[in-house]
Amino acid sequence: MKKALLLLLCTIFCSLTYAQEASSIIKGTVIEKETGQPVIGASVVIKGTTVGTTSDFDGNFTLKTSKTGTVTIDISFVGLQTIEIDVTLNGGTKDLGEQTMESDAIGLAEVEVVASVAVDRKTPVAVSSIKPEVLEEKLGSQEFPEILKSTPGVYATKAGGGYGDSRINLRGFSSENVAVMINGVPVNDMENGQVYWSNWAGLSDVTRSMQVQRGLGASKVAVPSVGGTINILTKTTDAQKGGNIMYGIGNNGYNKLSFTASTGQTENGWAVTLSGAKTTGNGFVDGTSFIGYSYFANISKQINASHQLSFTAFGAPQWHGQRRNKMNLSEYEASGRGIRYNGDWGYKNGQEYHVNRNYYHKPQISLNWFWNINDKMDLATVLYASFGRGGGSGSAGVDKFSPTFSNPYRRDGVIDFDRIVDENAARGRQGSETILRNSVNNHSWYGGLSTLTTELSEKLILTTGLDIRYYEGNHYREVGDLLGGQFYFDPAVGGAEPGAEGSVRRAVKVGDKIQYNNDGNVWWQGVNAQLEYSNDQLSAFVSASASNQSFRRIDYFQYIPENQATDWENFFGFNIKGGANYNIDEKHNVFANAGYFSRQPFFNSVWPTFDNNTNKGVVNEKAMSFEVGYGYRSKLISGNINVYHTTWKDKFYRASVRPDGSSVSFSANIPGIDAVHMGVEVDFVIRPNDKFNITGMLSIGDWKWDKNVTDVPILDDTQQVVGTVDVYAKGIHVGDAAQTTAAIGVNYMVIGGLKVGADWNLYDRLFADFNVTSLNTPESSVDSWIVPTYNLFDLNASYKFPMGPFNATFLAKVNNVFNIEYVSDAFDGSTHDFQTAQVFYGAGTTWSTSLKVQF
Repeated sequence: MKKALLLLLCTIFCSLTYAQEASSIIKGTVIEKETGQPVIGASVVIKGTTVGTTSDFDGNFTLKTSKTGTVTIDISFVGLQTIEIDVTLNGGTKDLGEQTMESDAIGLAEVEVVASVAVDRKTPVAVSSIKPEVLEEKLGSQEFPEILKSTPGVYATKAGGGYGDSRINLRGFSSENVAVMINGVPVNDMENGQVYWSNWAGLSDVTRSMQVQRGLGASKVAVPSVGGTINILTKTTDAQKGGNIMYGIGNNGYNKLSFTASTGQTENGWAVTLSGAKTTGNGFVDGTSFIGYSYFANISKQINASHQLSFTAFGAPQWHGQRRNKMNLSEYEASGRGIRYNGDWGYKNGQEYHVNRNYYHKPQISLNWFWNINDKMDLATVLYASFGRGGGSGSAGVDKFSPTFSNPYRRDGVIDFDRIVDENAARGRQGSETILRNSVNNHSWYGGLSTLTTELSEKLILTTGLDIRYYEGNHYREVGDLLGGQFYFDPAVGGAEPGAEGSVRRAVKVGDKIQYNNDGNVWWQGVNAQLEYSNDQLSAFVSASASNQSFRRIDYFQYIPENQATDWENFFGFNIKGGANYNIDEKHNVFANAGYFSRQPFFNSVWPTFDNNTNKGVVNEKAMSFEVGYGYRSKLISGNINVYHTTWKDKFYRASVRPDGSSVSFSANIPGIDAVHMGVEVDFVIRPNDKFNITGMLSIGDWKWDKNVTDVPILDDTQQVVGTVDVYAKGIHVGDAAQTTAAIGVNYMVIGGLKVGADWNLYDRLFADFNVTSLNTPESSVDSWIVPTYNLFDLNASYKFPMGPFNATFLAKVNNVFNIEYVSDAFDGSTHDFQTAQVFYGAGTTWSTSLKVQF
């Protein structure tokens, strides 16, 4: 199939790389209406042909052709409405003048207000924007966060390799310290701050654009943006009637079918857009088959010049097999499967069966109301709700699923489920010895955001806002599969060890709850304000937000009804930040920003022992950050360079000690474990002509733990010191993300609608992840294993051509063209080298192609 793909691309190249003798010249300038800025890279094509060109840095284009008579000129750009102009050619030059392109989406500008989208040469933050055409051309079958891999400060991997199991770090911070927002609505988990991309596995199908705001970010609401903010804008309602249908295929049985249909805006102000997709495949990693769906619906109504309503619903139900366990390099070698090896699956009755299987559906619905109160005041309000349902499977009872290749319950390297089924069946009234359980994590989340924008003067704008959220998470385990047995004895219910006084031994069947059953409730009440000053050269802002976060835990297994719910625990947090951008002239600008965060602890920091014993000593985590940057814009080159410094204080950690001769361990918080993340980031675009551009970036981080913490006392129940804890972390590099990354990309419009691209990415100084509290002696204070440097090379091509009365686009993407073998994720071992580290390998060569037909 790879050879066929390459042959197809070569055929397209060979059939299209000819030039026509030109006798007529068509020229003009393309401007985006909403911003007044030139449209760079707009496609200008003679309709029904492949004769065309693109607009340059100033939006200018010149099209030469030997055609005569009347032709139709199509001017198109992803995200803007297509312009069609009839032109009569008879030699000479036709000047079309300034052509203004409008957004192809209704209500997008209003959503951008809520989402706090940063503006180039105005908003004083380090930002990278992923435009719609990049999403279309570069994503292919990659995981959604991987589209950001050529962005400074970003480290994104497929992690275990399952569908939607990817992860992302920004400036060395993991997802709980990176705010992810969809249309301005925060989606980080309300209990632990994490982002589970499997919940949004189909999000790429409905994403219009993405913006990575590194560091403080432009968001006005209180969000955990220590590392930065990933701002995702979905489709709204298409302004033009029409739609498309797309079919794609790829490696390992990848298949995708999608459609979009829109009414456009009718005369009475209504507009409807619907889209849906189904994606299936077997996965590059063994035992990671998947089925995913996505859907999107938007209904908008322009009530009058002052009021607009927009209702949006989208979701992505899916299930997929997982590779949850990192393994030693020797296990991959012994398997005979190499980098594809997955120890977490096998066969049952001849069918692929998973120990770890994720299934989830998290629809999000929202109602946006945009009110133009008067010429100087606007109100944007969104009410939203999300209902997550699903979980992930794993094992319970006697562990027969060890991922090591030497596990006796493996046959030909995979789990022999049939043997386990036979053994459980033979146990009869003793019940199953080993089962599969489901860890269920349901939630209901309701919220509202309201932003009032007031123009105080021509240069001053005041923005105030309200942010209210309520979250209820339901967490329990249930029996998923008895694996041949009649029932299973849940060994410990009632908060006691098996066999201890107070424990209850229950016989349970499929669907019965086991091990734990608790709820987490979270209330969030926040306010924010921002004052912004702007003239032709200088823009500056100062903003502040404050929030109260309230937590409550309810445990149905370990307590009698009267004691199941804790009291509400309240934590106050705030942030303040400010910055300024100065445009020296049309080419040069400089900016600076600074801010301070005091962020509330996560739910599991308040109740870290998985019971209702409240951790009264937990405190807010703090972050102080500042940044300076410089930007340059010209026809040939545009680029940015920025330097940042972030101090992260009071990161939550706990440690335990077991006094000599005691069977009970005691735990305590370890305050003062701080880290400093600083670095320099560069990104640029070079445009030698209107058909060719080069993109690039370099990011060099220096992320280290900043302090040693010694003699932290551990107290017993009588407040007597039973031990102390030391952490020798000062000077140790932070792990889990490459501290040096670089990228070069080239994009070339060969002729007409044919565009090709190539991307090279470098990853260096990736220190394996580790538990910082394990550095408990001066001798243990050494850096973790440094993963070998690796390079990846990708290719992509797109071809736009007429298909009868329709326009069609062919897309092709090949990732890791040279099949480089590399470690993408690692956890450090006892000897701090490759021999003891536990790792995930990244994927080898993968590919995908698709054909989209517009109607």
